[in-house]
Amino acid sequence: MKRLSLLWVFGGFCAGADAGPQINVGTVYDYLDGSQSTYLKRVFNSGDSTAFVKVNVLEIIYDGDGTPREVPVRAASDGASRNGLMASPARLIVPAQGMQGTRLLYMGERDRERYFRVRFVPVVPEKEDDFVVSGEEREAYKKTLSAGVNVMTGFGTVFFVRPADARFDTQLNETDGRYEVRNNGNTVLVVDEFKSCSLTEEADCGATVKHHVMAGRTFGFDKEKGREYRFRLVEGERKQDIKVVSR
Repeated sequence: MKRLSLLWVFGGFCAGADAGPQINVGTVYDYLDGSQSTYLKRVFNSGDSTAFVKVNVLEIIYDGDGTPREVPVRAASDGASRNGLMASPARLIVPAQGMQGTRLLYMGERDRERYFRVRFVPVVPEKEDDFVVSGEEREAYKKTLSAGVNVMTGFGTVFFVRPADARFDTQLNETDGRYEVRNNGNTVLVVDEFKSCSLTEEADCGATVKHHVMAGRTFGFDKEKGREYRFRLVEGERKQDIKVVSR
């Protein structure tokens, strides 16, 4: 069976580390439940100057072989509204040591699960960026940044929009040599904090990893003798700690 995991982080661009805005968007993965249509995403700035942040949204589409590609959010069939996710506002001015929020609003049918990439990109404001600042303020900001070497790092998150009738149906299968988590539901489940450790050497542990298992897919691992596998199975609000021992 195929295993499909979402493990994306949108890296940024940096030019040093002395001064400037430093944003933090919190969690990398966010989920919109079937009963919700909006989600508040907060952007924090721990730097010593204002952050001007653009919010860009792309939809993640999977081809027949499971390969993801990112496409612009398209208009609805009536052409009057978007069919997908939008950010409001899409331009944030985050003060130093402050926070601002944008609402991620989903519009469209909820008959299936959909996936989006939301990018938060700090920029130096220009006239065409639609930031509400005067020309004098814009030039003063540029001079502030040019006084030192600046960090300008962008982040990206993955946003899961669950169907209106989200249903979890997880099947756990174990044999002598393998363990599998099968998602028979219609919305993503999470194998969180997955770790493999030796039964005899406490310090012998692998990296802790998060796996997203989409509907109809399976996450599995081969069991190695003398090791213990631990993870948290997350089905929406329901969480279950699981331990698998191979002696």
